[in-house]
Amino acid sequence: MYRVFEALDELVTIVEEARGVPMTSSCVVPRGDVLELLDDVRDALPGEVDDAQDVLDKRDELVNSARREASETISSAAEEAEAAVAEARAEAERVVAEAQAQADRIMAEADAEANRAVASGRAEYDSLTERARGESDRMLQAGRDAYERSVQDGLDEQARLVGQTEVVQASHAEAARIVDEANAEVDRQRDDCDAYVDGKLAEFADLLSQTLRTVDQGRNRLRAPGVAVGVRNGYDY
Repeated sequence: MYRVFEALDELVTIVEEARGVPMTSSCVVPRGDVLELLDDVRDALPGEVDDAQDVLDKRDELVNSARREASETISSAAEEAEAAVAEARAEAERVVAEAQAQADRIMAEADAEANRAVASGRAEYDSLTERARGESDRMLQAGRDAYERSVQDGLDEQARLVGQTEVVQASHAEAARIVDEANAEVDRQRDDCDAYVDGKLAEFADLLSQTLRTVDQGRNRLRAPGVAVGVRNGYDY
């Protein structure tokens, strides 16, 4: 290609330095020199044209190769994106299933524990109430017996009427005291039973709170940025 430009430069020089023809814009150039330079150009051009064609062919080959590689890369990226999406979906379904199973198990355990607590509290309450009722009846019966004994003793001892009146009043007072103590005991035992049941219900509320936190953690794992970005990038490919 350098020889072509060199020959053309020489031709331009010859034409510029050629002697002009009077009264015309033509000039006189040495034919031999011009033909020789034209032969040099003609001889040099085929090789340069072949080289240029080789470059063009190689360019087309490189472009086609680049296109094939780009297509293969896009196809591979799409397959990887689909695989990533499928894996993320499977992982999300697994996490949800595990969270649901754990929540169901915890809820079942909480229900069972609550039922046990309520049944235990009810049984304890019934037991305490029954014992308090029995104790109250026993104290009332003891008061009645004491009162009857006092009355009978007073009737048998007519000479001690004044003392009988005091004994009757004391019996009434003792009976009233016994009844008050029985009622106080019943109230105390009822309060203890209520406190016990309330404690069991508080434990059940804590268990339910833990269950809700476990479910929220499972849901948060599904909303984690890593999973969302992976799926989005997969579709971008």
